[in-house]
Amino acid sequence: MYTAQGTIDKSHLLEQHQPLVRRIALQMIAKLPASVELDDLIQAGMLGLLDASSRYQDNKGAQFETFVSQRIRGAMLDELRASDWGSRGLRQSARGVEKAIHALEHRLGRSPSEGEIAKELKMELEAYQSLLQEIQGCQLVYVEDFAKGESENPFLDLHAQQARKGQAASDDPLAQLLESGFRHQLIDAISSLPERDQLLLNLYYEEELNLREIGAILEVSQSRVCQLHSQAISRLRAKLKDLL
Repeated sequence: MYTAQGTIDKSHLLEQHQPLVRRIALQMIAKLPASVELDDLIQAGMLGLLDASSRYQDNKGAQFETFVSQRIRGAMLDELRASDWGSRGLRQSARGVEKAIHALEHRLGRSPSEGEIAKELKMELEAYQSLLQEIQGCQLVYVEDFAKGESENPFLDLHAQQARKGQAASDDPLAQLLESGFRHQLIDAISSLPERDQLLLNLYYEEELNLREIGAILEVSQSRVCQLHSQAISRLRAKLKDLL
């Protein structure tokens, strides 16, 4: 829609793309712990939408939806960076789950069930499922994963590893991952997950469905989808632990 002056009606674009803000927020919330509020993400995304509408120039060739999607995601990420959304305690709990899964897989030779993981952690099943909800979003790749031993400064360990390999500290991390064959390892790890975990990851990351939509397909609640997603990521990290 254009104004009488032949320019894009940006107020119309704002109204038209408000649902996009909510959809992006719903996609991101599944990767974040329960302490992050959906409304906070939406508010940050709306600010990104306003900023995008003021900066967009339709004669530059970029589609508005592509341009605004990047701005919305960027605004949400800025909001997350400004807050401490993953405490040390939560990250330690996430690592505890991964270690339990890793140990059980080596011991059993297969993917352990929820009950087996809870037992390994010496927790009731209900308490373990609540923990999965709490650590949602904390299963990132930490710099500590690349450190050797219990160094207080893992950045120095990482730098030393790179130096021993003749790599500059400024090397592109993505290039290093691609060269290491990480992508193929990840594909193999996903293929070895239980069928429901594979379906969930496909629906979320490939089909880009939100928690409510995935819950409808799996016939479980949104909170249960959150738990299953958290556990699936923990399984992946456990399988990739040796590679990392």
